[in-house]
Amino acid sequence: MTGTLVVRFGRFSRRTTKRALAVQCTLVVVIIACTLAALTLGSRSLTITEVFQALWAGDRSINHMVVVEWRAPRAVAAALFGACLGISGAVFQSLTRNPLGSPDIVGLNTGAYTGVVVMLMLGNTGYGAQAAGAIAGGLGAAALIYLLAYRRGMGEFRLVIVGIAVSAMLSSINVWFSVHVDLALAAEAAVWGAGSMHGVEWPVLLISGAIALPLLCSLPWLARSLRQLQLGDDTAAALGVPVERSKVLIVVVGVALTALVTAVAGPIAFIALAAPPIAARITGRSGALDLASAALVGAVLLSGADLVAQHALPNATLPVGAVTVCLGGLYLIWLLFREGGRS
Repeated sequence: MTGTLVVRFGRFSRRTTKRALAVQCTLVVVIIACTLAALTLGSRSLTITEVFQALWAGDRSINHMVVVEWRAPRAVAAALFGACLGISGAVFQSLTRNPLGSPDIVGLNTGAYTGVVVMLMLGNTGYGAQAAGAIAGGLGAAALIYLLAYRRGMGEFRLVIVGIAVSAMLSSINVWFSVHVDLALAAEAAVWGAGSMHGVEWPVLLISGAIALPLLCSLPWLARSLRQLQLGDDTAAALGVPVERSKVLIVVVGVALTALVTAVAGPIAFIALAAPPIAARITGRSGALDLASAALVGAVLLSGADLVAQHALPNATLPVGAVTVCLGGLYLIWLLFREGGRS
């Protein structure tokens, strides 16, 4: 299972291994299983046969409403958003060459949260306004981090340290908002800030998919530029890569993927942090950039976490962000001990 394969997509080609391909196929099966479980489980339990009948039926039966209108948007969103977060985490960890260089750690989630907070303060509570606020806040935080970390080029270590500092500063703004504004607005922001897939509907999901599609289509070019940048800025420049411009464009795509998820579901932590290294470990491609595997692992993690959030407690539904924080906290502790053992 260690042979090398070359998979071609039109003008682009991708080198992989039999092990990585087998793992990716397994992950796809797990995603499908999680999606089917999300469609069958609930206060109205359904069989797989009933789910497929509801999906293909043209009537307006109760099963059709439960599966198609209530459960399916949330299940599809969990897979899509998990993939977006996995890719974003892989992009930033590759760019910073640091396992802590994810949107969770460097302040992009917090910046998107601040953008939504500003929109709520201005009285804009619709999805469009929150999406615009999240994207503007994420891009604004990224721009501030980039400017503060830039010293004749963007140092990877400086980027992480400055990102942590900016995240702390923005967190204080968010706390100030929660303390000083109207109680109803503070409660709305707190519920959104916990990270939840509850209330995702088809119109919002279709808009999110339309925004994500061009970002995902840029991945072949993105992966090629990132692989060249991993060789070092000087080597990449010698290969003809416009280093700083490429880094800016890569950051914009990574921020947009994170902000897209944050606008709909709130700041879901640790999926972007954990998915890329887990993907590298199970595919045996440590040190290699594998956006596809990171996307699939992210989809599995968020789909699984949402199932736990919905069904772990008998009479309560948890925000999915609470589940990912618990799992991600354990992963972060393990990562810090592992890195500390190497030093």
